[in-house]
Amino acid sequence: MHKIGVIGDRGSVLGFKAVGLDVFPIASVEEAKATLHRIAKEDYAIIYITEKFCKDMVDEIEKYKDMRIPAIIPIPGMDGSYGVGIANLKKAVERAVGADILFGNK
Repeated sequence: MHKIGVIGDRGSVLGFKAVGLDVFPIASVEEAKATLHRIAKEDYAIIYITEKFCKDMVDEIEKYKDMRIPAIIPIPGMDGSYGVGIANLKKAVERAVGADILFGNK
């Protein structure tokens, strides 16, 4: 059975443990990159990463974008959203339909 993991700063991820997700509290981008690569090799179907770290890991996340699993999904952390999730959604829609149908061509 596949698992779901959450990578991010301690305050942002600990609440996910209460609902049964595996949490990986980290303190730096380097630690986030290493954790992502390690758990991507394990049986994780979904990996959530707080936007605080996601924004500095674009190259690492891109390595997994065409793979069926794991799905890597940015989420806002305790310090709010950095807009990474919306930007990724916009790119995915553009790739799928060939045009920006969500926000127009801004």
